Amino acid sequence: MKRFLRRTHLYFYHFIVGIFLVLLYPFLYFFSRKPERYKQLNKWRRFYSAISSVTAGFFFRYHVEEPIDWSRHYIICANHTSNLDIPSVSYLVKGNFAFMGKDDLLDNPVTGLFFKTVDIPLNRDSKMSAFRAFKRAGEYLKSGLSLVIFPEGGIADAYPPKLADFKNGPFRLAIEHQVPIIPVSIPDSYQKMWDDGAQYGSRPGISDIYVHAPVYTEMLRLEDTDALRSRIYHIINSKLA
Repeated sequence: MKRFLRRTHLYFYHFIVGIFLVLLYPFLYFFSRKPERYKQLNKWRRFYSAISSVTAGFFFRYHVEEPIDWSRHYIICANHTSNLDIPSVSYLVKGNFAFMGKDDLLDNPVTGLFFKTVDIPLNRDSKMSAFRAFKRAGEYLKSGLSLVIFPEGGIADAYPPKLADFKNGPFRLAIEHQVPIIPVSIPDSYQKMWDDGAQYGSRPGISDIYVHAPVYTEMLRLEDTDALRSRIYHIINSKLA
């Protein structure tokens, strides 16, 4: 019975996401057509994330270590165990931002619109794709956009999930462009929906999101990349135990 209910809820969530995508698509499409409209596109993305999640019974409770000055731009690094991480971080980030993620998100009916426009697709098996992605990411940072990057590079196969090793990319970007990093810990979203929910289904509930104080990079150099990566890893992991 429990498995049946979780499976039913997953189908309900997909239905809700699809319904709101259809209703909001004209606005999302219009604001996705030109880069100068991306800020408005992200406002609609935040609204879409909130209304579809809440309607399906997913609620996000944010614990902010210190007030964030969203007039600045940041690299937001969060652990990644659930598809719910995307709407929870989308609603968190104010101002203009873009996700960097795997290029298979281009084929997803929900994320495809964003990854074909404002977001940055990345194929880690292709050096050329990685070069283009990080070049574009650098251009975004120079123009004042924030970036959201899941530094594990994806959702691990093990359940229950443990924090995987981080890739170097976001930390090199942060140092090269002197951009602060906001570490974000999401300890329990996987209990509502692990990965895409295909294996265990989903259930409604409250996910806690811990937003740590920004880590500034002005005094760091590229040789500090490993130390910065380790520091962010331990900050995020501190709330996952």
